[in-house]
Amino acid sequence: MPAPVPPSPWDFGDPSRYDELDDLVAIGADLAPGTLVAAYRRGLFPMPSGAPGGPPYWFCPVERGILPLDGLRVSRSLRRSRARFELRVNTAFAAVVDACADPRREGAWIDRDIRAAYLALHELGWAHSVETWRDGRLVGGLYGVAVGGLFAGESMFHHETDASKVALVGLVELLDDEYVGRRLLDVQWQTPHLASLGVVTVPRASYLSALATARDLPLPRIFDGRGPDLTG
Repeated sequence: MPAPVPPSPWDFGDPSRYDELDDLVAIGADLAPGTLVAAYRRGLFPMPSGAPGGPPYWFCPVERGILPLDGLRVSRSLRRSRARFELRVNTAFAAVVDACADPRREGAWIDRDIRAAYLALHELGWAHSVETWRDGRLVGGLYGVAVGGLFAGESMFHHETDASKVALVGLVELLDDEYVGRRLLDVQWQTPHLASLGVVTVPRASYLSALATARDLPLPRIFDGRGPDLTG
């Protein structure tokens, strides 16, 4: 089970009253574990400002990208790829974050402060990685934050074809339990790549409504210590 985090001293306000035309809803605060957990529970997530030492930017997209857990598109080739990889959970969290943060990647955005914040959140049991391995090497994966029935995906990477997609397939499998119809898999924004896997967009109000149900559900077994560290 995740460790308790202290209450955040920051007030993010009422998400239903955010600007209806702007994804960026706040600037400032900090990246302490209590602040991050409070933000996710309200539907926000942080991004760096891009300026060294700058304050965090907080987003709650007007059109939110989510992956319906019954809507994942798994092609025949992806099913074949699934069999080539070993899936692990939380065995190389820092390495997954570092691979996602690789500055050689197009659009790389994870800076030192973001990295430190999520490593701290992982140590407390709130942030998790789903990893794909082949021949003893980490070749793909994703990481995100689990708050009750919410899994908020942050980033993913691959060093072999389909390795990140297989991690996503594995995550969906891990979320498939008696609460699956009320769980929420958040991917922040839809991209063409994610759309090809079944990611759709929903209005902010719809996302917040689904979040209000999901965040108070029990954690999936794999993330609350009842499940194995290694799966199929």
